[in-house]
Amino acid sequence: MAWCDEIIVVDSGSTDNTIKICQQFTDKIFINKDWQGFGYQKNLALAQATGKWILSIDADEQIPKALRQEIEQVISHSDLPAFRIPRLSCYCGKLIQHSGWFPDYVTRLFQREKANFSNDLVHEKVQVSADKVGTLKNSIQHNSFTSLEEVLNKVNDYSSANAQMHYEKGKTANLKKAIFHGLWAFIRTYLLRAGFLDGREGFMLAVSNAEGTYYRYLKLMYLQENAKNKRNNNNL
Repeated sequence: MAWCDEIIVVDSGSTDNTIKICQQFTDKIFINKDWQGFGYQKNLALAQATGKWILSIDADEQIPKALRQEIEQVISHSDLPAFRIPRLSCYCGKLIQHSGWFPDYVTRLFQREKANFSNDLVHEKVQVSADKVGTLKNSIQHNSFTSLEEVLNKVNDYSSANAQMHYEKGKTANLKKAIFHGLWAFIRTYLLRAGFLDGREGFMLAVSNAEGTYYRYLKLMYLQENAKNKRNNNNL
């Protein structure tokens, strides 16, 4: 099992060879097709764990050798409840060094009894029962977008999930908000966060961030309108 005491996989109903591949490394494979969000799925995995320390990674993330060695060292000597780790992400074949994508700290290493995941539909976070969190130096490698087709699919999926999450929290949207926030997402990514230093892919990333934000607000707008129309029809 290499350097991990146990490997836990929660599968949401994949139709490729994911399960067969995972069976080569662990027998702790749990399938949950009742999708209730990323946070919910990760808490399911957390509930199956038995070790003191948890390292949570997604299917498109890898732990380089230097990070592995750093993790082994800190869990042997540190009493901190959790550590945040920088993440280096790939966009259509290029590692992004700016654009708000790096260092992109994410809390992924934590003591099992001192943290859990927020039950957010998307963009879930590790909730630590302490104020102090350590920081590691070496990065997780995140193979986030391997092609433009994947970018477009994720823009669609994530904008829908974000719209639903914001709707459930009572947030509102209209066309003006969609245009403003979409434009601001581009300016923030490309100019304020120096996306222009990432070259061609930096511009592409800024555009896709703007599109995702724009469609998120439009989808939220329609969720509101559909709910309002449904209430009006029920009152007839």
